[in-house]
Amino acid sequence: MRKLYLVGIGAAVLAVAAGCNNPPGGSPKGGDKVPVKGDGKEPEHGHGTGPHGGTVFDFGKWHGEFRVDHGKKQATVYVLGSDEKTAAPIKADKLVLSVKEPAFQVELKPDPQAGDPAGTASRFVGSHDNFVKEQEFAGTLSGVVEGKPYAGDFKEEPEGKKK
Repeated sequence: MRKLYLVGIGAAVLAVAAGCNNPPGGSPKGGDKVPVKGDGKEPEHGHGTGPHGGTVFDFGKWHGEFRVDHGKKQATVYVLGSDEKTAAPIKADKLVLSVKEPAFQVELKPDPQAGDPAGTASRFVGSHDNFVKEQEFAGTLSGVVEGKPYAGDFKEEPEGKKK
């Protein structure tokens, strides 16, 4: 239990240090552009809808795309490169999805896509009964990738608000 707690703390610290220079307090809402804090020389940074129709968010040096299949009670996270479109296979045994409301966690297992090198995956899948409910989910994705902890926050937006 203590080990899991320490991994979570480390993941949170790295999430703040890594990512796309989003302002303190979290990632931008799916698709909304949020000005970057700092010297004012950085461009605005926002995420649109992902290549699989999901919510794109920062996940360390990558991007993640969160999707739910309510009929299967299943969530899928795709790991994407900096262009937010290209699959970015990573070496991770699992990722953990912590949803805020209702509060629950689900372990996402690697489900390699065609073209992912052996021992890596750019898609992670997990099931939970709470995914049957149609709602906008928000939470945190965390995991250890190649020995380093990473985390990223996501928040789905209603259909009409996606950009």
